[in-house]
Amino acid sequence: MEEKKRLCGYYNYTVVLTYLGMLIGFVGITYTMEGAYRQAVLCLMIAGVCDMFDGTVAATKQRSVREKRFGIQIDSLSDLICFGVLPALFTYNISGKRYSGLLAGCLYLLCALIRLAYFNVLEEERQQGETEKRQWYLGLPVTSSALILPAFYAMENGRGPAAGGMVITISMLMAAAFVLPIKIKKPYLFGKIGLVTAGLIEFIVLLMGLGMEV
Repeated sequence: MEEKKRLCGYYNYTVVLTYLGMLIGFVGITYTMEGAYRQAVLCLMIAGVCDMFDGTVAATKQRSVREKRFGIQIDSLSDLICFGVLPALFTYNISGKRYSGLLAGCLYLLCALIRLAYFNVLEEERQQGETEKRQWYLGLPVTSSALILPAFYAMENGRGPAAGGMVITISMLMAAAFVLPIKIKKPYLFGKIGLVTAGLIEFIVLLMGLGMEV
């Protein structure tokens, strides 16, 4: 039976974090275009936190098959903006808009797109055959950029050609890891606590740097 809707899509609390994360990612893109790189990576990290917990929030509600499939699609589309377009544009801009930065950004974005589309195919097939939670990722998740890029940016203090060269190298390595069929254990409670702790340390370091720039 076709459901009657006033608006296309879903707007309950299970998708709020996904929508919020996407909007923060877009803000990060605008910061990147303005050359405000520290603010851009802070937005990248906040979007990463939203993505880390949106699935947990969604699992608290009994959803229809269509709602679940919508959740998979909207999550990946949001990820493409936050962890695909934002890091790719960041890489190009921080390189001084060199051709090497453009090439790295293009490669990164393409591999992120392929990784997300392939994940959608595998996840829909998995949910049709089993009800258990996913145990492994195949390929490096694109959301890892929310922790990796800010870490190397903070190490180089975001200044000079060294920062741009480092980001180009890291972006190309991540691009390759996105599409390589390597199995990565999905983090659960303690793993997430570790990731959040590492991210919090990075966030504080970046905020301190932002305060020194003001």
